Amino acid sequence: MVRRAAVGTGGAGGTAVKGARRPEIRLPPLEPFTEGELEPDGDYDGLEFREADLAGQDGGGARFMDCALTGCAVDETRLHHARVLDSVLTGLRGVGTDLAEVTLRDVEVVDARLGGTQMHGAVLERVVVRGGKIDYLNLRAARLKDVVFESCVLVEPDFGGARLERVEFVDCVLKGADLTGVELKDVDLRAAAELGISAGVERLAGAVISPSQLMDLAPVLAAQMGIRVEG
Repeated sequence: MVRRAAVGTGGAGGTAVKGARRPEIRLPPLEPFTEGELEPDGDYDGLEFREADLAGQDGGGARFMDCALTGCAVDETRLHHARVLDSVLTGLRGVGTDLAEVTLRDVEVVDARLGGTQMHGAVLERVVVRGGKIDYLNLRAARLKDVVFESCVLVEPDFGGARLERVEFVDCVLKGADLTGVELKDVDLRAAAELGISAGVERLAGAVISPSQLMDLAPVLAAQMGIRVEG
């Protein structure tokens, strides 16, 4: 079961930003997953996947409802077009996981250690990504609504062509983020521990940043506008 909580509207300097709604997930008693390997279009309801080796398996199109995945290996696991609903994913680790066009709704992702994860075309709604480190996350053309990245490290995430609405970055390190063609609405970057943008800085309309972040981004903004700054 899940109860949804709304974060109140915040603002600074007269700028109001709608806060992301976070999921409050209450899992029912879970049964251990004992069926061996994932199956394409499988239906997994009320299951606990604990320390499962899912590397290289194909769960494309599968549905996970009221599930807990804890300490699972997901190297090159194929979950293309899967749906993950009202679930908690803790300590996932792997490289090259295929989550393209996945739907995550009312989900917590905790302490993930992932690299090269493919999530282009994904839909994320009421999702919290807390802790961990994700390298080279591909979120091109994805749709994120009511998403919080909290106390995690994102190295060179690609948001190219994505749409972000009510997305917060809280104590989150963003290194080399690609915002090319992104659409932002009520995106709050003020609490990011580090904000590094490699491309698309001109697409920050619709986001709010702090004065110190503006100073840090000034050289990139000046270069984008063709302004020469000389001492």
